[in-house]
Amino acid sequence: MSWTHYRLLLRVDSTEARQWYMQEAASQNWSTRALERQIGTLYHERLLLSQDKAAVSAEAQVDLAALAPSPRAFVRDPVMLEFLGLPDTGRLLEAKLESALMDKLQQFLLELGKGFAFVARQQRISTETQDFYIDLVFYNYLLKCFVLIDLKTGHLTHQDVGQMDMYVRMYDELRRGADDNPTVGILLCGSKDQSVARYSVLNGSEQLFASKYRLVLPSEEELRLELQRDREDIETHQNLSGEDDKP
Repeated sequence: MSWTHYRLLLRVDSTEARQWYMQEAASQNWSTRALERQIGTLYHERLLLSQDKAAVSAEAQVDLAALAPSPRAFVRDPVMLEFLGLPDTGRLLEAKLESALMDKLQQFLLELGKGFAFVARQQRISTETQDFYIDLVFYNYLLKCFVLIDLKTGHLTHQDVGQMDMYVRMYDELRRGADDNPTVGILLCGSKDQSVARYSVLNGSEQLFASKYRLVLPSEEELRLELQRDREDIETHQNLSGEDDKP
């Protein structure tokens, strides 16, 4: 599950309910929107209190069916690539990262999430005068769309964003089928500047995303600090909501 899933789970006060929502989200492949809806409608609590649990479950499934899958819910950030066994120090060449991912394609597909199938590596798309090569191309049968991945071992730049935006537009025009949903582009980068994400086409886009990758698992201290930041964000949001509700 993504950090957004865990942020939502932290809002559940009951430890028992939180554990139940976590298990259901993982086994049922709930998106963050689906998890938020189930928590908001007190799905777990209604199941416990109802005499007709089948009817409650059926109602919940109808509610989830109304939520169309969103690419944003499928894109993980960060992407953990510790299984590659690459050092997290020194300069890493993009070609070496790409080769390592292809050598361990199965693990990479599992890390990307559910529904991904490999299509091509260094796939060429051409205009009348130029050839371009996309690092990795996948198809997600749950989203029913192509997913393009461009590997960037350095800092994310506006030029990188513009290039991927062009790839997505070209792929939509040249390769996308009549039954396919719009193509999704993911910039998998070593680090990303939040200002680039905020002031570029990445902001609010449902087709273009930037995710940071990590070559080593975060330490216990890093996870503790991240969870603490999330708790503080949730408490701040709740306090602001409470002030808005005051007469």
